[in-house]
Amino acid sequence: MQNPSQSMTRVASSNQAATELFRQAASAARNTLNQAELGALLPGLGMAFTPTAASAQGLPAIELRISLNSTREFGMVISAGMGGLDAELDEGNFKRDRASVYAAAELTDAEDFLGLFKRTLAYQRLAGLAKRDGLPLPDAQLKTCFGQLLALAEGFSPGNPEAPFVLRRLELNPACLSDRLTIQAAQCEFGAPPAGRLPRPIHKIDKLIHPASIGIIGVSSSNMNFGRIILRNLMGSGYSKERLCIIRAGETEIDGVKCVESLKALDHKLDLLIVAVAASAVYELVDEIIETDAVESVMLIPGSLGETKASREPAAALAGRINAAHGKPGGGPVFLGANCLGVVSHPGSYDSWFIPLERLPKPQKKPERNSVMLSQSGAFMITRLSQNPWLDPRYMLAIGNQTDLTHGDMLGYFAERPDIETIGIYVEGFKDLDGLDFARAVRKAVLNGKQVVVYKSGKTAPGMGGVMGHTASIAGGPILFDSVVRQAGAIVAEDFNSFDDLFYIAGVLHKKKIGGNRLGAISGAGFEAVGMADFIESDNFAMKMGALAPATVKQLEEILLAKKLNALVEVRNPIDINPGADDEAHLQIVEAFLQDDEIDAVVVGLDPTAPSVRALETSKLRPGFDLTDPKSTVHLMPPIVDRCDKPIVGVIDGGTLYDAMAAKLMDQGVCVFRNCARGTKALVRYFEARLNAESLIKRNR
Repeated sequence: MQNPSQSMTRVASSNQAATELFRQAASAARNTLNQAELGALLPGLGMAFTPTAASAQGLPAIELRISLNSTREFGMVISAGMGGLDAELDEGNFKRDRASVYAAAELTDAEDFLGLFKRTLAYQRLAGLAKRDGLPLPDAQLKTCFGQLLALAEGFSPGNPEAPFVLRRLELNPACLSDRLTIQAAQCEFGAPPAGRLPRPIHKIDKLIHPASIGIIGVSSSNMNFGRIILRNLMGSGYSKERLCIIRAGETEIDGVKCVESLKALDHKLDLLIVAVAASAVYELVDEIIETDAVESVMLIPGSLGETKASREPAAALAGRINAAHGKPGGGPVFLGANCLGVVSHPGSYDSWFIPLERLPKPQKKPERNSVMLSQSGAFMITRLSQNPWLDPRYMLAIGNQTDLTHGDMLGYFAERPDIETIGIYVEGFKDLDGLDFARAVRKAVLNGKQVVVYKSGKTAPGMGGVMGHTASIAGGPILFDSVVRQAGAIVAEDFNSFDDLFYIAGVLHKKKIGGNRLGAISGAGFEAVGMADFIESDNFAMKMGALAPATVKQLEEILLAKKLNALVEVRNPIDINPGADDEAHLQIVEAFLQDDEIDAVVVGLDPTAPSVRALETSKLRPGFDLTDPKSTVHLMPPIVDRCDKPIVGVIDGGTLYDAMAAKLMDQGVCVFRNCARGTKALVRYFEARLNAESLIKRNR
């Protein structure tokens, strides 16, 4: 077996040989390797290259496709899956990770990627063939192959400043396994390293979200324009007038806030400048901001910068000037936006959204706000928060079209903050290589004990077109995004509803322990108990119904006997406890399940329509038999949730009559969903993410 130094020597030798082959091809004005050059490259990677004689070798009929691709968003990506004709099949015909798997080369290793590859049909066919023929599994050969390719990816990555060339694509298809990997066809493209952006001084994000001083440009003295609304919101959210100033010539004050003639007239450097002027005025103003060095951070509210055909070239030039300023001493200011709704920072005591506070109140719904929401679309945050105020983020930032600060920058900053436990992100597209920065930040956040929930739009051709028109982003392939970001450790939502559910459940269950994958399911409705059991699987993960211990069975029988339900209910998991069960019966059974070592979490249907449950805000038929009763679920359940370290999900499946019951429980930190399908699915996805995070943390210790 090779020792590490021998392996590193071989890698260095292989990469040096690849460099010479690339130089040889480039001197012939080619950016691809020919057959002879591939015949020199692949054996150096431990592979046989037999493009003409492969069929005569009696190789297995199972063909693989293994690739390295330099992607615009994520840099070097390794992928593997079905090869030959099967590789042409639409991945949409298969469940997630069945056709192919992808990972950012920087964030995986040979063993980790082999674990991903084992999910594919290609590997399962290989394993089935090996079992049939009494041969060992092909893991050793695959692991060696993946390791060699990852070393090649590292040497010729667009993110490697010392790389003389970038490997744009190396596709091995078909590849077959026998005693070693044999390649029947291959393609290799390379090119010159791309120019990169200068790093943003992301420490200045702290000035953006905790500004000691704020200036605004674009406040009307006579009309309620966006700038004036922002000013009112700043004051209405508690930011003091003394720390505000308005840059407007010819005025001394507006709404009690002092005005100054220009940026040059400021008597101190501003932590934050909010720009709410017409888009056409931004270009010259940004140059003035950079030249005066009068601010640490800037919020660009105007839309249409880079979002229309006519504005793309000047917007790109503007971004270039901002980027160049980061090379100066001090790094220059950081810019949020453009096309930016603004920021809500509860610790910073300010709300700069141009949505009047009366249209979107932001009451505190958590004892301690512990999440952040980052969104390319401000409206996405508005609608999410309006429909579910219990998301209750500590910070909400609209990123807009990423003229300067990117998704990767923002996530990288919040990944390090100890006051943040959950991060929810809406992505439309990435700047060049920012997907890799984003994936790195996801991994960093997860290793720091946080959950990251992501939804990416632009899954279809019309959706991609809509993204380009909204925030001037380029929407990359959804399968690539999903695979790479999940592999980094994020929870990827499929749609708006699943984003809401996953962001909510991640926030409310963050401090609960995840001991395993065994679920307890309780309801007084038969369909609901069965439904909970039906929804315990995701594409790559499944929970199971825990087997109740004999002591638990006995305890449940005693509860049912005391409630005179013993003749109606069979003790099992899932358990249908009959509509005759009252609040106390539901919660006594919940506690019995929770005390069982074979149960890791409980989903309980709280049966609001059942006549024995105190679920109404006011009962006309039975006065006092309502939410005010000390024996109601809203009084009995929160203490159970507080003292138990296992996750509990309550389900209140009913109409608007039961909104008050749900709200009172959620206000007290109880995790509540309005139907069992969404609640159980969210819990399963959350368990998958938490267990995956624990595995990542162990591997990176």
